[in-house]
Amino acid sequence: MLVNGCKQKVEMEYPCPWVYKIIGREQGELRGAIAEVVQARECLVSLSNSSSGGKYLCLDVELVVLSAEDREAQYLAFKEHSAVVMVL
Repeated sequence: MLVNGCKQKVEMEYPCPWVYKIIGREQGELRGAIAEVVQARECLVSLSNSSSGGKYLCLDVELVVLSAEDREAQYLAFKEHSAVVMVL
């Protein structure tokens, strides 16, 4: 990450809340994917946006990540799910 024109690693304190933007085509399928990935963890899911043609929609998923490894594992699990087109 560039901070003031310098490459620096951003230090984060864990656990901390993190928001993933999950993009897909069908809200029900996306919500099912979220439930599969987060399992019993508490999370807040909200509709973020949809494309002008209605082909894609974005859900925000906020949950507490325990470490950088946990954050990355959640990202990869969302990314690999068949209902998910993209994760930000």
